[in-house]
Amino acid sequence: MIAGVCAGLARRFGIDPWLARLLFVVVLLAIPGSQILVYPILWIVMPSEKPAYATPYPPAA
Repeated sequence: MIAGVCAGLARRFGIDPWLARLLFVVVLLAIPGSQILVYPILWIVMPSEKPAYATPYPPAA
């Protein structure tokens, strides 16, 4: 929801985003503090998704 990390991981592994978020919370409860390092790193490393409405080139004048 914040940076789309869980949704991006869910899309990559073919699962629903809510399931990826749930797994993130479960891991947070099992290993506290690990996500504070992992989430920002994934936020920076993961490629951003281009919007569907973006044109690949500038419109003609």
